[in-house]
This record gives sequence, C-alpha cells and structure tokens, in this order.
Amino acid sequence: MRLVVLGGGESGVGTAILGKKKGYDVFVSDFGKIKENYKEVLSINAIAWEDEKHTEDLILNADVVMKSPGIPDKAPIVKKLLEKNIPVISEIEFAAPFTTAKTIGITGSNGKTTTTLLTYHILKQGGLNVGLAGNIGKSFAWQVAENKHDCYVLELSSFQLDGILNYKPDIAIILNISPDHLDRYNYDYNLYIDSKFRITMNQTETDYLIYDEDDEAISNWFASHQTKANKVPFSISKQLTKGGSITENNEISINLNEDQFTMPIHQLALEGKHNVKNAMAATTVAQLMNIRKATIRESLTSFQGAEHRLEKVLKINNVQYINDSKATNVNATFFALDSMITPTVWIVGGVDKGNDYDELMALVREKVKGIICLGVDNKKLADKFEGLVEMFVETTSMSEAVKIANKMAEKGDTVLLSPACASFDLFENYEDRGRKFKQAVQNL
Repeated sequence: MRLVVLGGGESGVGTAILGKKKGYDVFVSDFGKIKENYKEVLSINAIAWEDEKHTEDLILNADVVMKSPGIPDKAPIVKKLLEKNIPVISEIEFAAPFTTAKTIGITGSNGKTTTTLLTYHILKQGGLNVGLAGNIGKSFAWQVAENKHDCYVLELSSFQLDGILNYKPDIAIILNISPDHLDRYNYDYNLYIDSKFRITMNQTETDYLIYDEDDEAISNWFASHQTKANKVPFSISKQLTKGGSITENNEISINLNEDQFTMPIHQLALEGKHNVKNAMAATTVAQLMNIRKATIRESLTSFQGAEHRLEKVLKINNVQYINDSKATNVNATFFALDSMITPTVWIVGGVDKGNDYDELMALVREKVKGIICLGVDNKKLADKFEGLVEMFVETTSMSEAVKIANKMAEKGDTVLLSPACASFDLFENYEDRGRKFKQAVQNL
C-alpha cells in the first residue's frame, strides 16, 4: 500500500512515521519548505520526501493520501487526486484504526484549545494515561506510533473533520458554532456548520455528544438532523434535567444519571461566561470518565489556561496587557471584549476572513477607548469603527502598536490584543503574533 502525505509539518511527519511502522510505502510531499528538524526525522526514518514542489508521478500513484489540514480542497494536486478517486483523508482518520484507546474529540469555533487543555488536565490529574493531540501538541499519529495511551483528548478543527470517513470519538464536544473560515466553505455558513457536525456522524448509541444548548447554530441543526449518540447539553441560561446548568447559588451543576457535580463559579481558575461553558464541557467528560469529584474541583481551581488566549502578560504602571492572539474570528473577540471590566485599548486586525463586525459595535461603544489597527489592509475596520472611539491609529508593526497602546492607556486601563483576524499578513501564525506582542510588552 502506498501512502502519500501532503504537507511535511507536525501532522504530516507523524502520519509518515506511523505509516512506515505499519508497513506502508510512504512518500511526503510539501509545496512549501519543510523545516530542518522534520527533514531530519524523515531521513532518520528512511522516509522519502520532497519540498517546494509536488511531483505528480510520485503522488498520483497513491492508494491513500493524508492531507495536512492547512491544504484546501481546491489545491490543484488535491483536485487531481479526487478526480482519480484516490481517498484523501485527515491524520485523525488515518491514525484512529491503529489504536484501541478511547478518544475525546473537541470542536467548536472558539474555546477548543482551552477546553482541550482543561479536559486533558483533569483526566491527567485523575491518574489516567492520557495523550493530548489534534490541533495541539505532538501529532496524534506520531503518538499512536510511539506511545501506548489509554485515551486521547483531541482538538479537532473543521479542516480535520472534513477529512474523516469512519472515525468516531467515544465522547464528542461541540462547544459553539459561529462564522469562521468561510473562505474555505464557499462563503456558505451552512457548509461550515455541517463540517463541525461531522464529529458525530459516525457515533453510535454507546457514544456521547456534549454540546451548548444555548447556541443558535447548534439548535437549528438539531431541528432538522439527528445523531445516534447520547446527547448531553449544557446551558448558562436554562435549567436542564440532564447535563450542565447554573444553579440559583451561582454554581455549575452537572447532572448525569442521578450523579450530580456542583462547584461555585467564583472558584474556577478561568474567568468569563465562555469559560464557564468550557468548564462545564470538560467536567462532563471527566464525570463520564469516572474521575473523582474532588479531583475535578481541584483541577478546575488549578488550571492555568492556554497561551495566547486571554493570557495576562504584564501589568505596567497599573495597565494590564492581555494577549488574546488566538482570537482569529469575530466571535472569539466578542468573548474577549465582553470579559473586559476596565477601559480598553484594543489592538485588532490582520487577514479578514469575511468578518461581520456588527456584533462587536455595542461592546466597542461600551468598553473601548482606543483602537490600534495592526494589519496590511485596515480599510474594513476603519470604515466600521473609526468614528466610534476617541483614538484610532493604524500600524503594520507589533512593537509600534504596543508603544502606541502604552501612550493611549492610563492607570487602571487594559491593553487587549484580540485581532478577530488571521495573522498571515504580518506573522507566521497566531503564536508568532502572540509571542511578538509579549516581547514588545516586555520591552516597554
């Protein structure tokens, strides 16, 4: 069997290693440049590779192709593979049959990383032999090749879910759905929603689907579709007999088959309404996995949060600097602005993915005193927000953006980097953007 891997990054190299171990004839092809450390790993494992090109003769003879999530279906080489009816799958789909471990699959437009890390933290504290993979950490395939975990917590993007045929998580979570990546879905929101729900398409009566009962897109989907999985909803606005709710005493309460878990919201390490929901989802998983309640409470109190997600960087002259670089869509930035309790200088901008900024207008009026646009093209942001705030500045440099923010902010204010956009105009990725923000703050 010939396995061709498109993309020589973390998921691609992990898949190549697992494929080689399982007896496939493996070839890795990357249209961009493969990083030196990955080239070294491929060479050590005697895996053939190429970069900065796709040699069709070496690709179109594949029995199966694993496509890295960043490569769109409209890429010419992918189109040719699909025309030849060669299966093009994701890393998760390729690796899943080679492990008997339980998997917890977590998707949603926002909060995936936080909830994945929190779920992993609770299960690990509970003594389980658990792996962390998907969109985060070491590739799932690589871990399946080298480790023997009993369960995996997987952060799953819509792009990874697009590449599954048979994979099913034992426990799935859909945190929320809001418009994102619409450029990959022909600007059709329904296609993106359907993509998220692929997480449950192969689930059976023995599996669980945890989801946000308050989410409009999720509720609308359930009005005309079904899942075979056991549905476990959570809500911060309704009292549910099964699943997660907020009690009158301001506690989170998770009810599963007469087994109830409660914990005061003020004891949660993470702040904000969205994080109450993330905690509910992770706690539901922990209960389904029979983790002790005392361990769950302890874990929810001690969790540190995800880097680049509402990450408190430094307080300088009583101004708090917050790195929310992972907010690459409007909905994520909505959560960030909503959780601000002091006047805010907002750093926003990057590659617009078809964003509609209308839902931010009320929050900007209420919370934001100054806006710094950090992007190559800020016209859309300027048209929307320039007249709403006292100060509006454009820049293409992170260090300059932070220096301007430092001048705008007064004692007691917050400087928030929450871009609502992708990062690729000025940075390698959102991590690079977040690191440069933190560096610039430290240099003040």
